[in-house]
Amino acid sequence: MFDHDNELALLKRALDVLDEGFAHLPQHQAGVDVEAAWPVLEQLARCMRDNYPYFHPQYAGQMLKPPHPVARIAYALALWINPNNHALDGGRASSALEKECVSALGAMFGWDHPLGHLTGGGTMANMEALWVSGRLRPGKKILASDQAHYTHGRISEVLQLPFSAVAADASGRMDLEDLERQLGHGDVGTVVVTLGTTGLGTVDPLADILAMQQRHDFRIHVDAAYGGYFVLCDGLGEEARRHFDSMHQVDSIVIDPHKHGLQPYGCGCVLFRDREVARIYLHESPYTYYSSDELHLGEISLECSRAGAAATALWATQQLLPMARGGRFAGDLDRCLAAATELYRLLAQSSQFHPLYQPELDILVYAVAADDTRDASQRAARLFDRAAENELHLALIDLPTSLVHDRLGDMEINSETVTCLRSVLMKSEQVDWTRRIFELLCRCADAG
Repeated sequence: MFDHDNELALLKRALDVLDEGFAHLPQHQAGVDVEAAWPVLEQLARCMRDNYPYFHPQYAGQMLKPPHPVARIAYALALWINPNNHALDGGRASSALEKECVSALGAMFGWDHPLGHLTGGGTMANMEALWVSGRLRPGKKILASDQAHYTHGRISEVLQLPFSAVAADASGRMDLEDLERQLGHGDVGTVVVTLGTTGLGTVDPLADILAMQQRHDFRIHVDAAYGGYFVLCDGLGEEARRHFDSMHQVDSIVIDPHKHGLQPYGCGCVLFRDREVARIYLHESPYTYYSSDELHLGEISLECSRAGAAATALWATQQLLPMARGGRFAGDLDRCLAAATELYRLLAQSSQFHPLYQPELDILVYAVAADDTRDASQRAARLFDRAAENELHLALIDLPTSLVHDRLGDMEINSETVTCLRSVLMKSEQVDWTRRIFELLCRCADAG
C-alpha cells in the first residue's frame, strides 16, 4: 500500500544534504533512545490502524486526499529544523518559500502579486478574509448561500457581524433573485461566493454576482477552499468555466492546498487582490521582528506561530507539479471530474439510485430508490453501513426535500429531509475504479 523504501531513501538523501549545511558547527547530536522509543511507536502504529483507508480508491466519503509523496518527504525534512513562519527569525528559508507559493497560487487566479499567506486551514483563512471585510465595511452584513459551509455563520458571529443566508436555487447554487432582494436593503458589506460547495459540489454564479456590484456596493469573497484548483481544468462545464474565469475580479479568495493541492493537514491559504489591505494588520511586536526589514508573514496574519513545514511541502509539490493548465497536475484534476461524471452516468442508468445533480466538480450526491423519502433515508443509512462492511466508504448528507423533490422521480415526499449518499471522487486514480464502485453500490443495494 505504501512505497516505504523509496520514500524513506529519498528522505535520507535529503537529510544528508541538509546536514551538510550545518557541518561547520561544533559537534552536537541529540540522539533517540531506540529501545525506549520503539514500543511507543509500535503501539502508535497499531493504534493508527483504527482509521478508514483514506488513501485508497474505495474511500469515497469525505474530502480526504492523500498527500503527494514529495509533500510528505518535504514536510518530514523540514521537521529536523522545525521552522516557524510567523517571523523571518524563526523561518527564513521557509518564509521565502511560502511567499513563492502564495505568488504561484495568486497567478493561478490571474493575480500578479497578491497579498496573502498560508494558514492552518480554510476556516482560519475565511475568518481572516471576513475580518478584513468587516474592517472595510464596519457593521455591514455578510451573506452566503444556505449551501455554503456552515463556518461562515459562525465566523460572522465571532466577528460580531450580522449574517444572513441566501436561498439556494433548484440547482443548489446561490439564488440570484433572493440575493438581489437582500442586497436591496443596502446593509450588505460582503457576499461570500462558494466555488464548490462542500455538500453538493455546486458552483455559485460568480460572474452574475460580479455584475450586481454595478448596482450595489459590496465586497466579494470567494470561498474556493475545496474547488479552487479546478480553475486549471479543461473538463469544466461551460457554466462553471464562466464563473471560475471571473475569479480575478473578486476582492479575496480562500483555497486549501490540503484538499486538492496534495498537501498534509493543515495548509490553507488566504489571498487579497489589493495589497493595501496589509495596513489593517499593522501592529507592534518589538521582540519578534528584528532580523530583517522585509515584510514578515506574521505582520499580515491573525495567526502567530505556523508550521514552516507546510510551506516547504507545498513549495516542493508545486516545483514537481506546476499549477498550469494542460500540465500533469491539472490533468489529474480532470481525471477526478471524469470519475464523478462516469459514476453519475452509471447511477442514472440504474433503477436503484437517483443521482440528484450532474456533478460540476468531483462531488456526487444520490438518493436510494424507494417508494417515499422516509424509506429512502432508511435505505441510505443501511447501504452506508453495508458498503463500509465491504470496504467501500461513503458519506451521508441530509437535504431538504423542498430543494430536491423534483429530482427524486416518482418518490412520495413524506418527510422534511431526505438522507442521501455522497461520494467525493478526489483521487485521480478513481477514474479507473468507478465501475467497481458502482458494482459494489448495486450489490449493497440488492441486499436490502
